[in-house]
Amino acid sequence: MTIHSPPAVMILGCGRSGTSIFGELFEYLADYSYHSEPPFADVMKADFSNPLAFKVPHESAAFASDPGLSFPLATMLGRAPAMKFFWIVRQPLDAICSLRVGIAQDWGHHPRPPDWRGWLNRSLVDRCAYHWAFINSVGFAQVSKIATVVRFEDMISDPDAFARNICQVLGLNRSEQVARLGQWARSVQNTNNTNFIEAKTSRAYSVSDHSVRVGRWRENLTREEAARVRPMVAEIGKSFGYSFPDI
Repeated sequence: MTIHSPPAVMILGCGRSGTSIFGELFEYLADYSYHSEPPFADVMKADFSNPLAFKVPHESAAFASDPGLSFPLATMLGRAPAMKFFWIVRQPLDAICSLRVGIAQDWGHHPRPPDWRGWLNRSLVDRCAYHWAFINSVGFAQVSKIATVVRFEDMISDPDAFARNICQVLGLNRSEQVARLGQWARSVQNTNNTNFIEAKTSRAYSVSDHSVRVGRWRENLTREEAARVRPMVAEIGKSFGYSFPDI
């Protein structure tokens, strides 16, 4: 009898779009060993005889990255040809708000657009919008034919269903892990409350200037800021199924 071995997983997407909390789901899947933002050189050295999950590796000097990614895709697939890629996306205006802390710190989210220095004289929200648009257009284009797209809002609104979907995509028997996945699901909240546990790698970027995660742009962006950045992200956002209310 053939024993099914879960595939290696790579979680990608723009920073502050749920990559961290999505990644931590794999800490609750008994089959997987999870690695958050390792150097890509370490990914290449990993033992793929066991199921591994990685979140957005950091660039390594020995490997020339593809545009919009932090690593060369062909090299990754040469090492792990059956790897499953997930791309998580978030409503761009909300993501812009959440990106501000990191982008303000010397464009701390990666991979940086190649012309990022040319944007340093622009407003912070403009820089965040440009970063979101670059990652979700140029970066996504690299993996669009092989990645499963998931949305931050679906994860927040029904984390149990989200976890079930991920298990189904990976061919995992969720019933064997339901208790552990329930722990993860309870930590995924739209508001801060007694159940909410922020992803470990997100804590440095966390600010308490909003009461909700979905729709936070209404609290954080002025009408003028939202109207100015909307043309920068609307077309790409619509390609992922996002609508844009009148501002």
